[in-house]
Amino acid sequence: MFGKAPGYKRIAPSRSLPNLCGIITPNKHPPPATAMDSRVAPSTTTAKATPCTSGPSSNGASSASFNIMDEPSMPLFTPHATSSSQQEFASPLTPQPALVVFSGGTAFNSVASHVRHLTTRVAHILPVSDDGGSTAEIVRVLGGPAVGDIRSRCLRLADDSDKEAQAVRHLLAYRLSSRSPEEAKREWYEIVEGNHKLWEGVSDPYKHTIRAFLVHFHANILRHSTERFNFRSGSVGNFFFAGARTFFRSLEAAIFLFSRVARIPEGSLVLPAICTEERITLAAELADGSVLVGQNEISHPAMCASPLAVDKHQWEAFQSPVRRIFYLSAEGDRQEHEVAPLPNPRLISEIRSADAVIYGMGSLYTSVCPSLILRGVGEAVASRKCPKILILNGGTDRETSSCQAHVGPMAASDVVLAITDALNRRGASPKCGRLGNEASQYVDAVIVPKGGSIVVDESALVELGINTLVKVAAIETADGSALYDPDALVDAIANIVLGEVGALEAATQKSSGAAKTTM
Repeated sequence: MFGKAPGYKRIAPSRSLPNLCGIITPNKHPPPATAMDSRVAPSTTTAKATPCTSGPSSNGASSASFNIMDEPSMPLFTPHATSSSQQEFASPLTPQPALVVFSGGTAFNSVASHVRHLTTRVAHILPVSDDGGSTAEIVRVLGGPAVGDIRSRCLRLADDSDKEAQAVRHLLAYRLSSRSPEEAKREWYEIVEGNHKLWEGVSDPYKHTIRAFLVHFHANILRHSTERFNFRSGSVGNFFFAGARTFFRSLEAAIFLFSRVARIPEGSLVLPAICTEERITLAAELADGSVLVGQNEISHPAMCASPLAVDKHQWEAFQSPVRRIFYLSAEGDRQEHEVAPLPNPRLISEIRSADAVIYGMGSLYTSVCPSLILRGVGEAVASRKCPKILILNGGTDRETSSCQAHVGPMAASDVVLAITDALNRRGASPKCGRLGNEASQYVDAVIVPKGGSIVVDESALVELGINTLVKVAAIETADGSALYDPDALVDAIANIVLGEVGALEAATQKSSGAAKTTM
């Protein structure tokens, strides 16, 4: 347990910070002290967290055996006021927990930078099967794995502590004109030639480094004379990534370079779930036997023929629920066929030394599960004795709109079972080595947003062996879903990961007289 590990010194709070989440039962798997190493974060201060107003409780029966607690009297980590230009890192004097986060490139981004309040030792595991937006155009012309989600997370973690860092981040986050391919192409030429105003504030060493890989990317697309590249809405960061990947012939080398250029904090890792230089496609088999090919087709089909026209806010429910997801590849001249790629070895290594495994919010079948179905991941997660936390989405989307177990959208327990099936590789070829582990070996805590539209069926969670539920302050949206308060969510993660839930529970009962609720 981090709170009692040898050498661990808790940061004394300089002010009282209201806890922003409801705590329900202590975690049953405190991480061992031996899991911590000497890696520490840069010495900087953290930003002040502001409390928010909690929304109504999540839907669902409340008869499960959870002990519901609100407003613990002491925060687990203490933010301090800082200027907007300063980075927000956990204290370098305190041993930091190592987290492994499975997520996609969008939903968890809102929280990724806030996790620095707790720890900078985070391994972000991201899929390489995105086939929408400018990523699709790069893959169409140059082939290789998709880099969009990885670029998005790297940018969210990037330093912005000074004006040059902000200029570099702005450059790599920039998208070309969406009005027409011709206008986007003219803008791209200004950038690659070094004349665009985006270069203002970028020093010559940075400019020469970044521009070299943009030029390399441009030279590569010109070599494909039979494929006319469409620059419309193109991401400069994606182009930089593609240039670095084709130069080094390694996606991980490109990530390393990007991490240094963007000044990602030491100890923070962005890892592709699969190490490959080949194009790989995600597919979903539905319960009626039909197959959807491509991440966009599964999650948010384009409203027109162009993959660039993707609207993630509009979707139609599945006519049949997802049974399983799998990978397709067209190696050599062969037709596209099912494959079972090996995971990134570093992914397995990070799980084996993790102090917590987190399944981040996002698209269930196209963001989280693509990393879980890989051989060896289920074994590594099941064998690791540490908190394993599911962060439930704030609302239903296309991928959770239909359920195999019952009519209607998926509830919280259905999401847990979907993650269990993915890690057990249910439905995969026997050659992949199917597992039969229980849900509680993969998930032992669930975080939900207050006011979320997904049903939290607490009794079903208890039956699955999940006895820790944390309800977090969130903002209700117009469509009935909920957006997590980032600071409240990090506070909830800290309560579980640092093994302090029991102490906070007792303090809350003493100070507020809150009663335990059991079923």
